[in-house]
Amino acid sequence: MKKDVYILGIESSCDETSCSIVRNGTDDISTVILSQIDIHTLYGGVVPEIASRNHIKDITVVIEQCLKKANINMDMIDAVSVTYGPGLIGSLLVGLEACKSMAFIFNKPLIAVHHIAGHIYANQIGNKMQFPLMCLVVSGGHTDLVYMKDHGSYEVVGSTLDDAVGECYDKVARVMGIGYPGGPIVDKLAKEGALTYELPIPKNDDSLDFSFSGLKSAVINLVHNEKQRAHEIRREDLCASFQNVVVYSLASKTIKAMEKYNVKNLILAGGVAANSGLREKLTDLCKQHGFNFSYPDIKYCTDNATMIAACAYQLFLKKQFSSLTLEAVSSEKLK
Repeated sequence: MKKDVYILGIESSCDETSCSIVRNGTDDISTVILSQIDIHTLYGGVVPEIASRNHIKDITVVIEQCLKKANINMDMIDAVSVTYGPGLIGSLLVGLEACKSMAFIFNKPLIAVHHIAGHIYANQIGNKMQFPLMCLVVSGGHTDLVYMKDHGSYEVVGSTLDDAVGECYDKVARVMGIGYPGGPIVDKLAKEGALTYELPIPKNDDSLDFSFSGLKSAVINLVHNEKQRAHEIRREDLCASFQNVVVYSLASKTIKAMEKYNVKNLILAGGVAANSGLREKLTDLCKQHGFNFSYPDIKYCTDNATMIAACAYQLFLKKQFSSLTLEAVSSEKLK
């Protein structure tokens, strides 16, 4: 009988401190996530220095809680894995140094995981990814179309030329004064609104690239002009109109990519993968085109260590280990 492989993962690239233990790359045995969202909401966004300080305070507790929850000790762990980038450099360093210390003390292989690869492998938790596939990665820092022929094979075929879609949601929510983080709030209000505001469709061409800065500026200008005229902003309607354009842009480019690369399998990844409007639109379009479509459970869409350990399993099988000289990187393309 094949031996089960247990991998411990650590994620600290932004403002979540997380540790997870995953069996055979698909089974979440134990996950602990300590979010700082309540702290950063006070500032309307993530403050890097505050994030790193809280990671330092919380990382040991989170790891201990994860092991206790799983009723597993380090002797049973086959390898340790960590997000090495991209992300906030101070935050990354906390998780990286903790993981390197564990690798050294307990003599475990160290596996470095790219943050976006981790998001993609959230689709492997409780499921099995079918290849070849197209992945739409949508988050606060990334908007990419990634073609995968097999495990660990990444070809970015389309990307945002400016703002990431999640960043656009946050900025639109801020100018509307509806709170942080913007994505879930806009998504919720959009369900209650009507498409009464006209907004431009960004980068509406045959390319596979995205652009959201123009749409963001259009919303900012609209809100400013309405205030100048002493008109009330119908928040639900503006959210519905904004989200409709975003979802159309993302979905139409994704279907073009599917057809261009002749793939039948589509997966969704990243924090914005939790957006109900986007999920519903892609579900409908995939049914129309005969494509298979899947996405992670909502709890695996935002930053978590489960996805890091799931991705690390594929690297473990290939014995792609890192040395203790591994460094954190704030920016690195998926390759």
